[in-house]
Amino acid sequence: MKYVLMFTGTMEEQEQWDSQTREEMRAAYAKVGQWFEDHGRAGKIVGGEELQGPGTATTVRFKNGRPVVTDGPFIEAKEVIGGFAIVEVKDLDEALALAKSWPGGSTVEVRPVVDHPAH
Repeated sequence: MKYVLMFTGTMEEQEQWDSQTREEMRAAYAKVGQWFEDHGRAGKIVGGEELQGPGTATTVRFKNGRPVVTDGPFIEAKEVIGGFAIVEVKDLDEALALAKSWPGGSTVEVRPVVDHPAH
């Protein structure tokens, strides 16, 4: 079953991440890279990406059926999405085990992917 692990954090955590020294950032990326490599090699991670900061977001909202494009994140929230991983696992318990092993700290939201039948 496929799940998406969304790596989220607060704006304060984003600012802390951005203000790390080069050495601290390198160490943090090493842990995250190893996590992706280990679980990717095991066939559990089938996709995923790191997202650029919330300041780079552009949002398309529909108002009265017409699209309105604005700069900024999709919702006015205190949390931001830093990235995601698509995992192929046996069940929710296995997806949660992966989420619990995430070395990036902060919060991991786990959601099942809708399995649409092939046309």
